[in-house]
Order: sequence, then structure tokens, then C-alpha cells
Amino acid sequence: METVLETLDWWVLGLYFLALLAVAAWVVLQKNKNTEDYFLAGRNVGWFVIGASIFASNIGSEHVVGLAGTGFESGTPMAHYELHAWIVLLLGWLFLPFYIRSGAFTMPEFLEKRFDSRSRWFLSVFSLVAYVLTKVSVTIYAGGIVVSELLGIPFWYGAIGVVLFTGLYTIIGGMKAVIYTETLQTVILIAGSLIITYLGLQEIGGWDELQSTVREVSPQHFNMWRPMSDPDFPWTGLLFGGTIVGIWYWCTDQYIVQRTLAANNIKIGRRGAIFGAYLKLMPILIFLIPGIIAFALTVKYPETFTVDRADRAFPVLVKALLPVGLKGLVAGGLMAALMSSLASVFNSCSTIFTIDIYKKLKPNKSEKELLRIGKVATGIIVVLGIIWIPIMQKIGGGVMYQYLQNVQSYIAPPVTTVFLLGIIWKRVTPKAAITTLMVGLFLLVLRLGSEIYYQPQITSGEEVNNWLFYFATINFAHMAIFMFIFSVILCVSVSLATAPPDYAKISGLSFGTLSAEDKAATKGSYDTIDVVLSVVLVIIVIAILSYFTG
Repeated sequence: METVLETLDWWVLGLYFLALLAVAAWVVLQKNKNTEDYFLAGRNVGWFVIGASIFASNIGSEHVVGLAGTGFESGTPMAHYELHAWIVLLLGWLFLPFYIRSGAFTMPEFLEKRFDSRSRWFLSVFSLVAYVLTKVSVTIYAGGIVVSELLGIPFWYGAIGVVLFTGLYTIIGGMKAVIYTETLQTVILIAGSLIITYLGLQEIGGWDELQSTVREVSPQHFNMWRPMSDPDFPWTGLLFGGTIVGIWYWCTDQYIVQRTLAANNIKIGRRGAIFGAYLKLMPILIFLIPGIIAFALTVKYPETFTVDRADRAFPVLVKALLPVGLKGLVAGGLMAALMSSLASVFNSCSTIFTIDIYKKLKPNKSEKELLRIGKVATGIIVVLGIIWIPIMQKIGGGVMYQYLQNVQSYIAPPVTTVFLLGIIWKRVTPKAAITTLMVGLFLLVLRLGSEIYYQPQITSGEEVNNWLFYFATINFAHMAIFMFIFSVILCVSVSLATAPPDYAKISGLSFGTLSAEDKAATKGSYDTIDVVLSVVLVIIVIAILSYFTG
């Protein structure tokens, strides 16, 4: 296998890695004094760094590879998920004040403060398993594709090499190393991807030429609003089901929320979320559009430009369009995407295991011992990630970004229900929370199991006349809506059927239990500029939704 990089590219790539190592070394030299330092960067991080870290954590190489692949294969429908920038605002304005007021390190710890230890145990174990099965494995698989394509080395060597490099600085430096290296990686990633979008549009002849070329062979490629009956992208599922998944991911998942918890007050955390929301708009321009450009190039120049599989659209663009030197920069950006996501998930897994599991089992352990366990836990996650590589090679044959959204659509509804209702309605009881989570897990297993069992029939289009087959064939985004409605009804019913919670115990953790001081503190935590920037972002989201209508 030949590398597409030349001497100058290798120099650029080498300089990028040196800069990354310098940032990591600077963080390591500051040393982590305690668990707050190691897991939350001492709760002393600025809004710019928080926003960049939110973006870098979200945009892994599964986005670069998978979202570009979806753009190539299907066009703009999956842009609905990238317009969840408005949901990042929800994190800052609705959820974050309650999280910071609780003083929690983790999302499971917040559930214990709001409900009880059963909910904390459930979400701790559930999150760790979900991270290994989705975030770690998918990111490593995508990274293996990128590294092997660009550097001309076997898939295994590239994937394991980057995993080990990322794991090393995450273990040594903790959250500080993750959050500051992500700031550098965000700049590199956006710069490299913008360049490839610009060069791709030049190659195809501009935006108008891109649209006319694509519409000739695929009229729906620029339409985000497919009919309700569309088997893959019904607008109802993407708009409403996608919102349910978005609230789970952006507002309740340790992987993202941990960045905002690194702020020392609500104002800084919220501003970080607002900045992260603006950055979240970028993937449409820098990943999805390049995928569509790759599709247009295969239509316009079939003799010189070929993409054998949708997930390889972005790496092929890098090979075909970039001049010497820029290939090294973009290769660095793609590796940045892989490493930032991996570093985030390694650190989040380590935090949940150490704070929510180990510390609960061994409450008298010293800070020094907890730091050691946190590093060991990160190392174990690194090893598990490597073990999952061959499995991801087998299941990664489809369009990866879509696969990820499918799985997340079944994970999200019960967790979204418990967090959202728990914050907006003080009457939600501990029993209602754990019942909703457990029943949601049963539905998740039932749906995934039936999908796998009936996969041959689904693929061939064969009809099977039983309820489980129909259950398995409901569109994934519609499934999220049905599961959410069921979860809300279940949570409300069990809450009303059981004794109300001790409101004094959950003071400040739900709207109905806020004190006058809490309300005054929240009101004083934002300025006019925060409100204006948030409103402008919502207007931009609506404008994009209105533009891509076919």
C-alpha cells in the first residue's frame, strides 16, 4: 500500500505532532493534585477552550469518514443531526445550571443526587458498555480507515498506533491534557477541512454547478425533508426523533457535559456551550458538502475519479485534490479528529468508573489512590478499544454515521426522559426514574435483537407476518419517538402512583425546588450578548433548514 504523502507533507505532519506533544507536555508538567484536577481540569477552564473541546469531542473521525460518506450516498438529510447546534444551547441555558449547582463530577452522580443510588449505578454501567460498543469502537474503526488510506500502512498498524499515542497522553495528563490538546486540534481540523471544501468546489465549478450536476442523477440529494413514508430519512423521524437523540447526547451524556463542568461558574460554562454551538454548524460545510462534492466528481469525471465505497469519500478527496504540504495538514486534521474523540471517551470512561463505581465501592480511598485507579481505568479502556477493532471491521461495511445514529436512537429515549422530566418536574420519583431506565433497556435489547434476527428478510425485502418483524422494521428515527412517548407516559404514571420525593433533599435540582437565591444566581449568570448570540444561532439553524428543501 502506497502513501499519498510526500516529503513536505511528512514535515507538516511531524510539526503538527510536535505541537501536540508540546501542549501535552506543558499540561503534564503542571501536575494533577487531585481528582478535580485530573477529571475536570480543576474546574478552571475558559469559555473558548470549553467550546473548542465540545466541538472536538463530538467531531471524531467517524464524522469525517461517516458524515462525508452519508453526504456521498444520500445527500443532506443527515444534516438534521448537525443542526443540533440549538440543542447545545439547551445544555447551557436549561441543564447546566442544575448540574453545576449540584456539584456533581458525573451525570450518574447527578442522578443519585436527584433520585437515588439505583439510577446512578444503572447509568454508570450502561454508559461504560455503550461507550465501548459505540464511541470507542466506531472511532477506532474510522481512524483505521483514515490512517491506512493516507499513510499507506495496514489498517491495524494505523489504528493501534493512534490509539496508543492518544491513550498515553490521556493517562498521564487527564482532563487538562484532553481539553487543551483538543483546542489545538479544533483549529487544525477546521482549517484542513475548509481547504478541501474550497478546492472541491473549485474542481467541480462552483456551488451552482455542484447542485446541477448532482440533481441530474439524484434529484433528492439536496432535500433534507423527505416524505414521512421514506424508509431511511422521514422528516418526522429526523426532526423529532433526532431531537430526542440530540438532547440525550448534548445535554445528558458525560462525554460532552464533562467539558462544561470544567468551568468554574455557570456563566463561563454557558458561554462555552454557546461557542460550541456555533462550531457545531461547521460539519455541514466541512464534511457533508465534501461528500456531496465527491459524488458530483464521480458523476462528472467518472474516468478519473472513483469512490468504491461511500465511507472512503473523504480520504479519496484528500488524495485527489490536495497539493503537496496541504495533504500533511489535512492528514493531521483527520488524525486530530480521531485523537480528540478517543481522548474524550477515554477520559469520560475513566471518570465514570473511578467516581461512580470504584469510589462508591471503596469510599475511604485517598485522592492519590483514586488518581491511580483513574489512570488504570483509562489503560483498560484503551485495551478494550483495540480488542474491538476486528469486530468493527466486520460491522463497518455500511455507512458508519448512519449505523451510529441507529444505535443511539434506541439508547436515548429513556435517558432523555429521566433527565428532562427530572429537571422540569419536581414530582418525578426515584422509583419512576429507575423503572423508566430499566424498561428502556429491555426495549433497546428487544429492538436490536429483532433487527439482527430479521436482517436477512429486511435486506431481501421479504415480508414476515408477525409483530416482532414489524417492530424490527420501524424506521430507527420513528422508533426513537415511540420509545420516548412510551418512556414519558411510564415515568409520569409511576411518579403519580408513588409517594412524592423529599423536596428538601432535592432542593435546587428541579425547577419546582429552586430557592430565591438560586433564581437570583441564575438571572445574574448571563448578559445581553449571551441572549443575542443564542437567538442569532437559532435563526441560522432555521435558515439552513429552509434552504435545503430540494
